[in-house]
Amino acid sequence: MPQMSVRRDEREHTAQPKKLKHSGRGGDKEICCRLGYFNQNLRNSVLVSPPAVRTNIVPRSGVISIFGGFLVSGHMDISNSHNNSILWFFKHKGFDDKGIHEIFRKCKRLESVQKENVSQNWDYLKSIGIQERKLPSIVTKCPKIMTLDLNEKLVPMIQCLTTLSTKPHEVPSAITKFPHILTHSIEEKLCPLLGFFESLGVSGNQLGKLLLHNPRIISYSIDTKLSGVVDFLVNIGLTKDGMIGKILVKNPSIMGYNVEKRLRPTTEFLLSLGLTKSDLQRVAINFPEVICRDVDKILKPNLNFLKSRGFDSEQIASLVGRYPPILIKSVKNSLEPRIRFLVEVMDRGIGEAADYPEFFQHGLKNRLERREKLLKERNISCSLSEMLDCNHKKFLSRFDLVTKIV
Repeated sequence: MPQMSVRRDEREHTAQPKKLKHSGRGGDKEICCRLGYFNQNLRNSVLVSPPAVRTNIVPRSGVISIFGGFLVSGHMDISNSHNNSILWFFKHKGFDDKGIHEIFRKCKRLESVQKENVSQNWDYLKSIGIQERKLPSIVTKCPKIMTLDLNEKLVPMIQCLTTLSTKPHEVPSAITKFPHILTHSIEEKLCPLLGFFESLGVSGNQLGKLLLHNPRIISYSIDTKLSGVVDFLVNIGLTKDGMIGKILVKNPSIMGYNVEKRLRPTTEFLLSLGLTKSDLQRVAINFPEVICRDVDKILKPNLNFLKSRGFDSEQIASLVGRYPPILIKSVKNSLEPRIRFLVEVMDRGIGEAADYPEFFQHGLKNRLERREKLLKERNISCSLSEMLDCNHKKFLSRFDLVTKIV
């Protein structure tokens, strides 16, 4: 990985990262080294700008007041020229009175930060590819990023994230999605988090993809939230080396769900339909998004719809076991139109769909309607799998329909 220039306080270099329940192969410190964070030869390299000078402003009590057109906190010393310049800075950047009040309410530290520091952070975020029109929204979400020391906090974190990226837009996009990612510690949070994922078989470009596409993950507790999800997956039988890592990369959002309130009830519901534990494992591996859905709001309504269309319990178990997304597809926009087409246009029974559940994954207009029309023109009969389980070129060849290519 490319190395980066970082100047660190000596005390931070000696700090020890937290120990992980699921430790990485090389440990958290090794990960920080690979990010360039502990590179001793770069500690004294040239920095982007001189360290910020901070001042403390004595707060005073009061109520919300209007000053120079700004709605500001009554606890802020508006008589101070420093505060006045900070307010004008945000006004100039497109914040309205309400927005300015909101960011000062969220982050009291803004009252003691020099305008030069805020301006430097703003300009630096622009320089890494964040569009300026998006910065007000980013700062409103997390005003704290304007108070971070540029060289001791902001630059090192962004450079670490850059080493994990494979495309120029990934880091700006991650910050736009979840600006709080910049406020977390490299040693205490980022490196242990990467070590945790490496211990599960996630490595290389996948680490960057996992974190940068889902930056909120950095805010999750390793010991409670993340380890709880991993333990849950282990308990349903996913013990093969690297398997859990693949699931997390495929559907990172699974890590955001509560095990007892969402994941366990969903898996128990699937088992109640007749799925075996092996079926459940295949669902988790191939369609992890299914076990993240709410039982009462999504899975049960879809189940009731299938029952209402005549599928019996055995057929439903087959449908769900072979094509689990049938329980999370939109009834109105996906299931209902396909079943109607199957019965009314194709003149087939629902039992054929139960025998070939993959029927529900094919596009209605691009594949079902198009191929059904070609077969009817030639008066050809075939099973759903023969009709659909191939690409279009092979389909034409299989039924000698090459002359029908438009």
